[in-house]
Amino acid sequence: MAAPAPSPLAGVLLLCVDLQPAFLKVIPDSDTLLKRCGFVIEAAVGLGIRVAFTEQLPRKLGGTAPELLKLAPGADVHAKSAFSVFGDDGITDALRSLDIEHIILCGIETPICIYQTALGALDANLQVTVLSDAIGARRPTDAALCIDALTRSGIHVLPAETVFYALLHDAGHPFFKGFTQLVKKYS
Repeated sequence: MAAPAPSPLAGVLLLCVDLQPAFLKVIPDSDTLLKRCGFVIEAAVGLGIRVAFTEQLPRKLGGTAPELLKLAPGADVHAKSAFSVFGDDGITDALRSLDIEHIILCGIETPICIYQTALGALDANLQVTVLSDAIGARRPTDAALCIDALTRSGIHVLPAETVFYALLHDAGHPFFKGFTQLVKKYS
């Protein structure tokens, strides 16, 4: 008997970047950002997509918002000092060991860690999607310029619902009903 085919989402990773209260307190409308990231994490978990978190200098700045961590029990949490996740050899090696092909990014801060991580993933020959409604920045005008640059680099910058409906493919998907309930919960 043949082995079961691997899940088409086995090579996808949701990477939640630096969602630490120390940073969130300076992000405009951070409550909305936290809510969108909660939606994204729950949707990824429901689809069986791996979830990982990064934390910028957690010994100095504290860890990830606990309300987000509890949505993805067992998710990897990586401490970093480099702004790009790909500037840290330990995290890069961990991602390589998972055979990740596509990284979906949410978190902060758009003009710094999101921007550099997205370009680093592209340089590592990974597909990259940045969730436009699940990223934040202290200065929205800077974020807009960076999003434009990422798009021109070939990185997909799309709303979370658009991305997750594309991953579902069809209303017949076993998680479709659960997903639509999440959409309502977080609307």
